[in-house]
Order: sequence, then structure tokens, then C-alpha cells
Amino acid sequence: MSATAADRAVQVLRTLGPQSPDQLARWLGLQGPAPLTRRVMSELLANDPRLVVDDDGRWSVRPLPAWPVRPWCEERWAVVDVETTGTSPARGHRVTEIAVVQVDGDRIVDVFHTLVYPERSIPPTIAALTGITDAMVAAAPRFREVAPRVAALLQERIFVAHNAAFDWRFVAAEFSRAGLALPAVPRLCTVQLARRLLRAEARCSLDALAFHFGIEIEARHRAAGDAHATARVLLRLVQRLEEDGIAHWQSLEMFLRHRPAPSRRRRVGPMDRVDPYGP
Repeated sequence: MSATAADRAVQVLRTLGPQSPDQLARWLGLQGPAPLTRRVMSELLANDPRLVVDDDGRWSVRPLPAWPVRPWCEERWAVVDVETTGTSPARGHRVTEIAVVQVDGDRIVDVFHTLVYPERSIPPTIAALTGITDAMVAAAPRFREVAPRVAALLQERIFVAHNAAFDWRFVAAEFSRAGLALPAVPRLCTVQLARRLLRAEARCSLDALAFHFGIEIEARHRAAGDAHATARVLLRLVQRLEEDGIAHWQSLEMFLRHRPAPSRRRRVGPMDRVDPYGP
């Protein structure tokens, strides 16, 4: 069995949800007649315990193990930010910098940060935004060299990011390229959480939330600065959760799944929009 193909399938299914055999085959880069690609895919993936096939033939990842029920003061978080060469790993863009801030309860306990050699050039527009240049990353480690450390930092922690889908996609793509499995952990987006908790009280870009909570961002559009600011925003949002009687992860999941009643739309300003490059 190809471990790389299995890990790639796991990352695709975790990111996109259940896929038909033909859809998953395309994501795995299998080419040829459908009966052939399905047979090859089955041979590659059928014995992987992380994957299941339903009665309709759709592939999915086995559900995550039940997350421990514990109060926020005991919860463990991994707040992540990545800087990249562009907007989409599917278009070949890569990570240029990653930071992971570990939070235990209401305390920041560890910060990991490194530049990453992306194995491609950084477009001038992105370099102007982040300040990260080709020269800065030329001697940096490739992602596969830091992936084991990143995996250890994420293990048994809730993955948190501002616009989490963006960061998760890039981290998942880099793990897939490295032939490694990304830890199976819950994910939380602070954009989504802030929109539900604050609603009309604040706009939800990282800059706007930092201003709302009186948090200084030391280095905007750099992974360590953004991750540290996101961690502090997270802690303020958790305070609001406690005030609202949402006491642990399971109750937060239910809160986020429940759609609130429609409210009158306010005028959208420039700070409302999530940065198209990344938070």
C-alpha cells in the first residue's frame, strides 16, 4: 500500500468531506478509465483503518474520537498561522512561514515559529505584503523537515486559526507532500466564532478584532505576530463563551451548528472582509 496515497486521501476527505470514488481518484491524481482508477484506489486505500466506504461507495474518514469533556480552564489549543506564496495549495502555492502558539487554559505556554523554504519563488505582491523574500527563505528548512515538530505541537489540541480553512488547507497539503498524516483534531475558526458571539458589536478581520479587544499585533502578516494575536483574541472570545454559559468544546460545537435568526444586515466596511491572501 502507498502510505503517501492513503495520507493524501485522508487529508482530502478531512478537508472536503465524503467523496465519490471518481472525485477522490481525481484528487489523488489517478488517471484512466473509471473502472481502472477505482480498482487501483481500492488496492491503495482499502486496508487503511482511517478510511471507510459507505453503502453508496463514498469514501470518508472515520469520525474523530470523542473529545474530552472539560472546562475551558483545562482545554488545550494550538493556534496556527501560515504565510504562503499565494491563495491556494491546489494551484501549487506553498507555505513560507508557520507559527504554532500552544495555549493551556488561559495561558500561552509555548510558541514555535520558523520560516520555510517553499521550493518555488515568492511573487513580488506577496513579498510586499508579508515582507518575506526569496533571500530570507533560501536557507530555511523545507516543510517536511519541520512537519514532525508541527505534528507534535498539534497533537491532542484543538486547531485554531483566523480563517481556519485557509491555514488548515495549506498545512494539510504540506503534510501530504511530506507523506505524513496530520493529527486528527477538532478545528475552530476565530472568524466564525467572533461572528457568532459579537455579531454587530465588532467586525471580524484580525485587525478589527485586535482593535476591539485592545490587542496589539506586533508583526502583521507574519506568522508569529498573527498567531500570537489570534491566541489572545481566542482567549477573549472564550471569556465571552463562559459569560454566555457555553462551558466546553461540546457545547461550543452545538452553538456553532445552530443557525441564528436572521438579523438586519449592516453596511460592510473594508475591515469586515477576510484578507483574500490569508488572515
